[in-house]
Amino acid sequence: MYLGIDLGTSGVKVVLLDEAQQLAGVADAPLAVSHPQPLWSEQAPHSWWLALDRAMQQLRHAAPGALARVRALGLSGQMHGAVLLDARQHVLRPAMLWNDGRAFAQCAQLEAAEPRSRAITGNLAMPGFTAPKLLWLRQHEAAVFAQTRTVLLPKDWLRLQLTGEAVSDMSDASGTLWLDVGARRWSEPMLAACGLTLAHMPRLVEGSAPGGSLRPEIAQAWGLPAGVVVAGGAGDNAASAVGMGVVRAGEGFVSLGTSGVIFLATDSFRPAPAQAVHAFAHALPGRWHQMSVMLSAASALAWAARLTGRRSEAALLEEVALLQPARRAQAPLFLPYLSGERTPHNNAHASASFTGLRQEHGAADIGYAVVEGVSFGLMDGFAAMRGGGPLANELALVGGGARSDLWAQLLACGLGCALRRHEGAHAAAAVGAARLGWLADGGDEAQVCRAPQGGRLFEPNTMETALLRPRYQRFRALYPALAPHFANIPEEAA
Repeated sequence: MYLGIDLGTSGVKVVLLDEAQQLAGVADAPLAVSHPQPLWSEQAPHSWWLALDRAMQQLRHAAPGALARVRALGLSGQMHGAVLLDARQHVLRPAMLWNDGRAFAQCAQLEAAEPRSRAITGNLAMPGFTAPKLLWLRQHEAAVFAQTRTVLLPKDWLRLQLTGEAVSDMSDASGTLWLDVGARRWSEPMLAACGLTLAHMPRLVEGSAPGGSLRPEIAQAWGLPAGVVVAGGAGDNAASAVGMGVVRAGEGFVSLGTSGVIFLATDSFRPAPAQAVHAFAHALPGRWHQMSVMLSAASALAWAARLTGRRSEAALLEEVALLQPARRAQAPLFLPYLSGERTPHNNAHASASFTGLRQEHGAADIGYAVVEGVSFGLMDGFAAMRGGGPLANELALVGGGARSDLWAQLLACGLGCALRRHEGAHAAAAVGAARLGWLADGGDEAQVCRAPQGGRLFEPNTMETALLRPRYQRFRALYPALAPHFANIPEEAA
């Protein structure tokens, strides 16, 4: 039995995976995000631990006795966050999250301080990455920066509580801008550009390698056996890839989670920073991946449900599904940049907007516009990755938004490739974490990292593709037209 722990932005999910690749238990606990100022996004690390403990107690109740058979566990987590610890490993301030955009000015400073940045990291400096956040802290919270002795990513802070060891993995570390991604080691020049050294960094392991053992008191509290291996784990997208069996070059997936992602596994380091495409290490040795990332995906639909007073995203989608094609063609267009944007615009100041909103439009029209706008944003990222040529015939579909048949079909038409949604796709990151634990326990990759069988296939259809094409062209014209009008953040807030 293997345990997977996924620390997301909106909650912690835990799964139990047996050796027949079946889920023996699933539990989750919600998390809240704080936005104390414009562009800021923070969470208290202690809230992660409380949520994990709640989820584990749920799992213990739901699967009595199963936890006693766990041999290893793996961790998946939201990437790019900055957890700052002092000399006694106490948290110095709330963690700055992946969608925190305050450090936009520090991106240019970082690349000026280390001109080889893009060659070393394979990525543009973006506000959401960890390194610019530390430059911001150095300039705006100097006392906190001076006390900082260790910087950890969110899931690795959880690991510290679980094992007492400061360890990270290659995939998650790729999103800091401190990793030499091709060489899979910390980059001293990138650290120096932020006023840091190797001493501030956790030890690095591959995601499928052991990264510590569970502390006896934690094992006892959760009903786990002594000596449980804790794998290196992965950032959430690399973990999802492992969970869906996307481990060989050319395989990929689309994620409709809080953020939106298109992920393509590669067998070599293939940076494309000019297109704001990410190039990261995969969770398995000797492999890498490319990603296009948009900052608001399923979270945009949740926002729309609140905006329209609907009880849930599912309730809003039920209304959207009743819209006839002619009504969809008259829906407003939505720019989905509620938290700024990464691929392809790399603009923390980008903001969301509706265009073409009229008195006759209701909640269903707004819901459709949001689903479509997020899909168009993913299409922009897909175009940046493929450079105008074909990329894949079929991609897996994961994330909470993947539950919607309507959204899956619309996205297949927009991307022009088939999407396959497997059972349990919404838990892919946690399953991937469990699989990494299995590998750290000596499991065979070919046996462990199999693609799920079956699932529902969504293929492009002519009618919906024809409906989307002119609307997508109008969508693409909106960003350059509106970009000069995106609000600038005053210097004192940056």
